[in-house]
Amino acid sequence: MTFCLSACRQEAEPARPRVLVSTDIGGPDEDDFQSMGHLLMFNDLFDLEGLVSSPSFGGGSVRPILHLIDLYAEDFSGGGYRSSDSLKALVHQGVDRLAPAAGYRVSTDGSDWIVRCARKPDPRPLYVLVWGGLEDLAQALHDAPDIAGKLRVYWIGGPNKKFSPDAYSYIVSHFPDLHFIENNASYRGFIHNDRRESAFGRDFYEKHMKGTSALADDFVAHCGGIVRMGDTPSVLYMQNYREMDPENPGAEHWGGRFERMTHSSRRVFDRPLTVRDTVPVFSIVEMHLRGPVRPQDTGEACFTLHCLGQDWDGYYLGDGRYQVRYAPKAAGVVPYTIDGAVEQSGTFVVDNHWPGNPHPDDWTVGENWWTDVQDPDEFEDVHQGAQTVARWRDAALRVWADRCQNVK
Repeated sequence: MTFCLSACRQEAEPARPRVLVSTDIGGPDEDDFQSMGHLLMFNDLFDLEGLVSSPSFGGGSVRPILHLIDLYAEDFSGGGYRSSDSLKALVHQGVDRLAPAAGYRVSTDGSDWIVRCARKPDPRPLYVLVWGGLEDLAQALHDAPDIAGKLRVYWIGGPNKKFSPDAYSYIVSHFPDLHFIENNASYRGFIHNDRRESAFGRDFYEKHMKGTSALADDFVAHCGGIVRMGDTPSVLYMQNYREMDPENPGAEHWGGRFERMTHSSRRVFDRPLTVRDTVPVFSIVEMHLRGPVRPQDTGEACFTLHCLGQDWDGYYLGDGRYQVRYAPKAAGVVPYTIDGAVEQSGTFVVDNHWPGNPHPDDWTVGENWWTDVQDPDEFEDVHQGAQTVARWRDAALRVWADRCQNVK
């Protein structure tokens, strides 16, 4: 009898993951539209709990999310798909600008929603997939530090880290034991590359999506209809939860395989930088300057860092001290100038090794902080860990193509 019971017992179906997405859709990167369309088409696989509009360098808005949900409503209903009204109830506006030096500012509807979801009496963790800046997540953790243990964060970093250095610095310095996947380069394995052998190339929309649904037809309006979707690996990481456990980032997933970090690279300078100064790619470069004593800090920017055609706000810390942070997204020689309440100019070098060798300025992180694998065989071109995503790209796109074709 014991043998029969053991042989006949069915393995329990894993619980669907709880997922909240923070997106900078409506900002400078159009690929968020593509990734949001993909997410909506697969929302039946998750317990989707939030769609928060968070900032990047150019801001974000709930309006595009609501528009895509309207398109979704034309063709998707039943069969486990959420109703459009229930999806719209999950949409919340987050902060509309980047964090100051402290890493947080004031609570928002979006950050409050993260707290509310994390505090639900549910034994399952809340997976927070961040496609843009970390501002609303940092605000939520500041306002409710008790939620840290319930969160599993998957962040598409890289350029978003460049745009969000102060919020990142707050999180890594105050919550080093957070369960955090910092995907700075692996996501590149999903972006279309003409040099990569693939069954799904530039004609993916024409062959597999065109005319299948209003939501699918919106795809071609963004990024020229070419598969960019740099944020989608975070969704793919969750998509195969039945076969690939999202609690183990070190295992294979459609959204990448990651390795534990012991330190997060940071370099602090109290002088102008020179070409003799080399920092790791994706590190936080923190520049401290001395200047005139000002009235009590207001939390507002008072000087500007100009670097590679973009500008970053700098802040007064008090007692004649000023600070600005920058996170380089690519290797190379980087000239910069600073003007406003203080002035400086210099040049530094960025190498292509993340997180680089340990340094006294680094932040120490716990055993649940993960990032792109350093194995040279898993690089694609200069992109660390990208092969861990690229190898699953065709499988993921094949499933999406089938879903598009079967909408009707």
